[in-house]
Amino acid sequence: MDVLVWGGVIAVLLYSVNAVDLGNISRLFSGNDSMKMFVHDLLRPDFSDWRMFVAKMWETIQIALWGTFLAVLFGIPLGLAAARNMAPQWVVTPVRWIMNLLRSVPDLVIGLLFVTAVGLGPLAGVLAITLNTAGVLAKLFSEAVESIDKGPVEGVRATGASKLHEIVWGVIPQVAPLWTSFALYRFESNSRSATVLGLIGAGGIGQVLFDSMNAFNFKAVSAIVIIVVIAVTLIDTLSQIMRKRLL
Repeated sequence: MDVLVWGGVIAVLLYSVNAVDLGNISRLFSGNDSMKMFVHDLLRPDFSDWRMFVAKMWETIQIALWGTFLAVLFGIPLGLAAARNMAPQWVVTPVRWIMNLLRSVPDLVIGLLFVTAVGLGPLAGVLAITLNTAGVLAKLFSEAVESIDKGPVEGVRATGASKLHEIVWGVIPQVAPLWTSFALYRFESNSRSATVLGLIGAGGIGQVLFDSMNAFNFKAVSAIVIIVVIAVTLIDTLSQIMRKRLL
């Protein structure tokens, strides 16, 4: 069976060589003058506007932070409503459809819709990240709830407590560390997504990056990329430290 699966994967890869134009990969090393200039400038970053770059990177992080926070607020009730051991099927099914819809629409498409609705700026980025991340977190939250130990919930139920008390005292303590880990991971991902959303005018350093690329100011592009890499690395490191303390 494994041979058939891996053989099928290899067959699809070989069949797709022409479709993805891999045969022309030699163009990357063919001595293109534009490529030479691009690489030459990238190796000489220009940090003359570093204060503005850092300020825009901080704005990007704030977009990701608020988008993730709001997504958690939406994801918790959606996750509970989508868990088969917490809600009836007539609630679970439509909630899972909503989650699938939110996850399936790319950030950039949602961002363009909000740019049209609320105008250029960071608010569009926050709203785009909120909707997409809410769908992802709701799915992860629901799966965590479905894997809990039933003992604590049944113990709370035996006292005559309400459904809300079962969730607060029987479910949340079991899933809180895992939920927090999921939220931190999505914050890391959203820090990168917020940079890309800046390309469509949704605020942050992505907008400055896009403007620099259009102006062929590749030295500034190099400086911006370095700042983004440093910021994302620091966020990843901090998130890993927090997850280790929680799990």
